[in-house]
Amino acid sequence: MPHLSIRIDFDRHSDPGGRLGPGKVLLLERIAREGSISAAGRSMNMSYKRAWQLVAEINGSFAVPLVAAQTGGKAGGGAALTPRGEELVRHYRAIERKARTATTGHLKALQAISRTRRRK
Repeated sequence: MPHLSIRIDFDRHSDPGGRLGPGKVLLLERIAREGSISAAGRSMNMSYKRAWQLVAEINGSFAVPLVAAQTGGKAGGGAALTPRGEELVRHYRAIERKARTATTGHLKALQAISRTRRRK
């Protein structure tokens, strides 16, 4: 069965380009679970550099940071979602659930169409 993937493009008149999709949301969820940006990236087979780039992009797209990171040292570093980051993940997942519910019949119809092959 086909699946729906939600990407949200934020309308920024003076700063276009803020996007949020399943990959970034999964990274946020993994940061919350792992307590570390690098560990979250590893759990997704993502390089350390790429995980940090995405976090910088995410934090730069919103008025307040969604991820709070502490640099390493004797006690080690770490990262956690801010309350706004947790809120964003909740809203995104709710949008996904509602969209999935609303489109189930249409996705089944598309699947049936995709199985129909032209005869030569």
